[in-house]
Amino acid sequence: MIRYVNKITLIVFISFFALSSWTIHHSLAEDQEQIKDFILYENIKKIDVQPEERMSLQGMNVYEDGHFTFVNEGITWNSTNENVATVDQDGQVEWTGQPGRTYIEASNGAHQDRIAFHHRPEQAGGSEIIKETDDRHALIDDAINGMKIEEKIGQMLMPDFRTWNGENVTEMLPEIEQIVKDYHLGGVILFAENVETTAQTAELVADYQAASEKYGMLTTIDQEGGTVTRLQSGTDMPGNMALGAGNDVEMTSKVGGAIGAELESLGINMNLAPTVDVNNNPDNPVIGVRSFGEDPSLVADHGVAYMDGMQESGTAVTAKHFPGHGDTDVDSHVGLPEIPHDRDRLFDVELPPFQAAMDNDVDAIMTAHVTFPEIDSSTVISKETGEEITIPATLSEEVLTGLMREEMGYEGVIYTDALNMDAIDEHFEPVDAAIRAVQAGSDIVLMPVGLEDVAHGLLEAVNNKEISEERIEASVERILELKLKRGIVKEENPTPVEEKIAQAEEIVGAEEHLEVEKQAAEQGVTLVKNEGDVLPLNLDEDESVVVIGDEYVKQLSDAIEAHHSEVEAIELPESEDFSEGQWQMIQQADKVIAGTYSADNEAREVNHPQMEMVRSVQEEVNTPLISIGIRNPYDVMAYPEVEAYLAQYGLLEANFKATANILFGETEPVGQLPVTIPTVDGGVLYEAGHGLSYERREEGET
Repeated sequence: MIRYVNKITLIVFISFFALSSWTIHHSLAEDQEQIKDFILYENIKKIDVQPEERMSLQGMNVYEDGHFTFVNEGITWNSTNENVATVDQDGQVEWTGQPGRTYIEASNGAHQDRIAFHHRPEQAGGSEIIKETDDRHALIDDAINGMKIEEKIGQMLMPDFRTWNGENVTEMLPEIEQIVKDYHLGGVILFAENVETTAQTAELVADYQAASEKYGMLTTIDQEGGTVTRLQSGTDMPGNMALGAGNDVEMTSKVGGAIGAELESLGINMNLAPTVDVNNNPDNPVIGVRSFGEDPSLVADHGVAYMDGMQESGTAVTAKHFPGHGDTDVDSHVGLPEIPHDRDRLFDVELPPFQAAMDNDVDAIMTAHVTFPEIDSSTVISKETGEEITIPATLSEEVLTGLMREEMGYEGVIYTDALNMDAIDEHFEPVDAAIRAVQAGSDIVLMPVGLEDVAHGLLEAVNNKEISEERIEASVERILELKLKRGIVKEENPTPVEEKIAQAEEIVGAEEHLEVEKQAAEQGVTLVKNEGDVLPLNLDEDESVVVIGDEYVKQLSDAIEAHHSEVEAIELPESEDFSEGQWQMIQQADKVIAGTYSADNEAREVNHPQMEMVRSVQEEVNTPLISIGIRNPYDVMAYPEVEAYLAQYGLLEANFKATANILFGETEPVGQLPVTIPTVDGGVLYEAGHGLSYERREEGET
């Protein structure tokens, strides 16, 4: 409908938007911009379309400035040969099974497109879809040509809005909506602060898409599973190292598929996962159980399986952190780690999982804020310390363009890791970091420090030829290709949010996903030691169990109490020693189970209070001591004499339940260590691949 405004209103309207150079000026004529074409999404060259018995086709309007949208209303559909396939007025195509060819035609009234469906029952495969290949279906060049430079830069910016004025952002705020429009943002990353419930999350994500003026937004999240789980209403999954220990790639694919399905139902279209770092450093404080293990082949296999499952759900994936964050003992959130290995070692260990991801059509790769002097030894002066530091991979052209693109042949989207992490923010000014990242080869600048300054800084860098516009356009081309490939396109007739919420509430936390979570967690738990056949537990009703620990002792005891009623939990007190009454309870218990939790090497040092606790309890009690490594499997290094030890690789409810099921013999332990556990003096305590089972014990193979 045409809207009429008086002259004064129009002047005020234009003046308001002229306040920001980042706002594209719209006149009434531009608001009513003419559609220049209508095409079928499935005719786009890079869109993979496989014939199915029943399938949906999607129409797209293409506008004069090159931007494109999905359109579902006002489209007429026709099949030229209904003996081969029929189509209804919603674009649903159904094959009849009869041989021959039909053209499925669609029109928005002014423009028409068609696609051929051909069925040959006498040939292998039988059915074939034949695309139209006209220039009109090559949308990206026209889109880029129609963009102003501010819009192009906006596609490359991905901030977070965790909080606003000290409050968690759980609904769209007018201020944030205006930022999305003013800076033409191509994406946003969500955190736990933003995603409290299923209904609230679906509505927030829909509002972000509505705020985007022309192009669909990449709505992303770190939903790895395990210790990095953002959705507060989703199915958590046990984490990558548990999957590596279970070493069932089919199960890993199911986990990826379940996570992807939940994200897709919420409108979250990209996951910043999986982590394919090879964790071969027990002292790694940031990767650890986020990795599938220490064997590059195992990591590659599970990384690809996770990707395949997730992409099948329609959710885009990101392999991280290139070229590898697994062999570090510094967390890049708080420092700048270095990996000193030469190129041969990197190609043998760190890089194979990334190459496998590239070879299997990964959507994006995230960089690591880690220095690799054997690849790029160039240095800069730190703004914080004034010292000379090696350039981190995120800002290195040698790493991103030379190694990733030219040597390894990667053509997809490159993300920076968050630029607000200390490894970058302590050493580089925010605008300088963003410019360096783009010059190095990054396509998406994740979580820049000071969005407005960074946006204007990148614009100025283009204007003064520090960055070429062609370099910006190369990134925008990759971003738009990703969006088209995954169907991340602005919708003219979006599904009502109430329908989206209803669908999401059926999928998020679905019973089949919870069953996948349970099985995956149980497959991962590893029985590392079982001296004297302490396990499985076979208790009389009146026998007592005392569970001791520091963090997570209640979660462990609750899981055990589901199997046996006489359970007491004792948390290590701040005094770092138990009271006399607690010692008496521990000494009188029929079974004592200790849970230890370590996220870094400091927490598992032999003199750490919780590790000393385990050794002192072992000395004081007459019953064999059973210990659980709640997170990292390396805890047993600090108390190697314990009689029984299990590694569960995670701190979520599913991990604790899986451990309890194995403690009581309801589940057979099948997990095998995906990492080597060393001794404190650098020897080998347990090799990767080690793992006991009750069946093998019965056969005398422990």
